[in-house]
Amino acid sequence: MLQSFDPTLVSLAIALIGAGAIAGLLAGVFGIGGGAVLVPVLYQFLGILQVDEAVRMHISIGTSLAVIVPTSLRSFVSHHKRGAVDDDLLRSYLIAVPAGVFLGALTAAFISANSLKAVFAVIALAVAFKMLFAKESWKLGKDLPGTKGRAIAGVVIGFFSSLMGIGGGVMNNSFMTLYNRPIHQAVATSSGLGVLISIPGTIGYVIAGWGKSGLPEFSVGFINLLAVILIIPVTIVFAPLGVKMAHALPKKTLSRAFGVFLIIVAIRFFLALNDS
Repeated sequence: MLQSFDPTLVSLAIALIGAGAIAGLLAGVFGIGGGAVLVPVLYQFLGILQVDEAVRMHISIGTSLAVIVPTSLRSFVSHHKRGAVDDDLLRSYLIAVPAGVFLGALTAAFISANSLKAVFAVIALAVAFKMLFAKESWKLGKDLPGTKGRAIAGVVIGFFSSLMGIGGGVMNNSFMTLYNRPIHQAVATSSGLGVLISIPGTIGYVIAGWGKSGLPEFSVGFINLLAVILIIPVTIVFAPLGVKMAHALPKKTLSRAFGVFLIIVAIRFFLALNDS
């Protein structure tokens, strides 16, 4: 464990730093939490390092959720100080979202890498469609549904976010804006949702991957601690560079670019379905 200059560990460290740099840059450009970017990037880098295909997608998703924990907490505190968060909606999510997350992590423990790729690819395509073709006039109602409807939405968002390794922002933003809530309130509230997803998600993926074979060094369940330690500071450094790039481009251009990026990711995962 403490061997000096282990070439495998050095290669893993370099790859993870690279993953964090790319994820941070793209997350800054597209204004997202990073999970939708980090999972495919981690998957590619772990593939280069020949991590077992049977657990590669699981590790990418679990590690992504762990990386999101501190960024979600920091973002939520900042948004809450500005009074932009819908506290009532978050309270209705308190049980529903973690329940969906744990259900997703439990599902991940028993399904194949191919199934996880398919889930990620299908939802990525759905989000891409919204980014490319959605209009502001698209509404499902004048206001959010009642307690039961919010709870159902929370379970669904938590479940699929857990299976994708994301903070749930793209799903919650869509849910709130389709029910006539302003995008700024949706984004602020999603930061709190990220906390409700990432913390139980991290715990769930530790449990789900406990004792599994084929895990790389420094893994606790499906969470790679080395990846978490290396990626968090790198994403913090590179994200502002992406933000500068974002401010130089029109909002529609960014939405379309992110939509195209998600389509490319989805195609890549669909093509990889027979790898495991």
